[in-house]
Amino acid sequence: MLSVKTKSLLFFLWNALLVAALAVVLASTLKHLTEIAEEFMLELAAVYTAGLFLFPLAGLILIYYLRKRVFKGKKNKGIKEIYNTLSYRKESLPWYKVPSHYINGFLTVISGGSTGIEVSTVVATAAIGANMQRVGKSAKKHRSALICAGVAAGIATLFSSPLAGGLFALEVIARKRDRLIWVAVGIGSAVAGGAMYLEGREYLFDAEVLFWKWQAVPYFIVVSLLGGICAVYFTKTVLFFKERLGSLENNCTRICIAALLLGGLLVMFPQLYGDSYHAVPEFLVMNPEMTGMSHTIPLLLLLIFLKPLAASLTLGGGGDGGVFAPSIVTGAFIGLFVALVGNRYFGTDLVPVNFALIGAATMLSAAIHAPLTALFLACSIVKGGYVLFGPMLVAVYLAKHTAQYLYGYTVYTYRKA
Repeated sequence: MLSVKTKSLLFFLWNALLVAALAVVLASTLKHLTEIAEEFMLELAAVYTAGLFLFPLAGLILIYYLRKRVFKGKKNKGIKEIYNTLSYRKESLPWYKVPSHYINGFLTVISGGSTGIEVSTVVATAAIGANMQRVGKSAKKHRSALICAGVAAGIATLFSSPLAGGLFALEVIARKRDRLIWVAVGIGSAVAGGAMYLEGREYLFDAEVLFWKWQAVPYFIVVSLLGGICAVYFTKTVLFFKERLGSLENNCTRICIAALLLGGLLVMFPQLYGDSYHAVPEFLVMNPEMTGMSHTIPLLLLLIFLKPLAASLTLGGGGDGGVFAPSIVTGAFIGLFVALVGNRYFGTDLVPVNFALIGAATMLSAAIHAPLTALFLACSIVKGGYVLFGPMLVAVYLAKHTAQYLYGYTVYTYRKA
């Protein structure tokens, strides 16, 4: 006959498997539905330009009323909700957090909100883990591990990278050493990896890394430093707009200000629409003879400045999301900017796709203070990304320490005094 301890462990393992499977389904469906709907909305906006201005307003209004009427009038606080659940026993992630973040994350991105579905996926999958501990008859001490299993599977599915999913759960969510958490994260990553094997691997960007040259190292360092600086700018911009817009007592005023400012940016720069993943390939596939065109470099510089601003307006206006997609995209723009400037003004022969990948990794590492997550995630978003593993390993740590030196907080860890 099985002992109580053995039964408890078996319950835990079974629940971890179940949480991981549900998280994979949630992340996969949200990812594909958002991609299809966002593409449709972009095509619609190409015909009716006014849509770029009006879609964010409609999206934020709909999200506000859903929160007020359907989801108990409570705001979504992103990853801080998970930290509260892990830190305080009285805090919890109720079941309604699953559809709340799923639906609101989807609506935010497809209506032009300049963020991504990553954080929505993280909180929704964490809520699955938290509630499965209760209904699955696991011990309360297993709750943190089950939350991490869901998060690992969710991020792994979004980026087709079991390693990135597991590392994110350990570096950003758990932030402590615990044997059960490692087991749960391993289960979550393995289940996501199995699903990826069955469905086939998908890359975020249709590009390939073939080689890199030692002569590019000084420019990689420049990208790392710029990524760290821009991550601090992004963090402070998000905190500024959340505080200023959140202090407005009239919700209608808050939504209108954020949506109209965001809509104005989208009309001028459609590349900022939604998660902006669609904008990066526009620069990656350019004819090499066009890389020195006078308008491309200034455009990239503007997008580096405006993408964090647009994301901050989205979040301050009540949109659901976080800093994942904006950091990846802004970092890619930084890398492309450095490569094109080097090629045009200094006679270098830098490879744009390499620099886009280094930029994405460094900006994400600096924005969430998770260098290993950023490293393995960036290596997985294009074909052959692991060719850059060596220089990228150095770059992500340099960017993280640069950001920490300038400002000790991320949007996840900042707490108002």
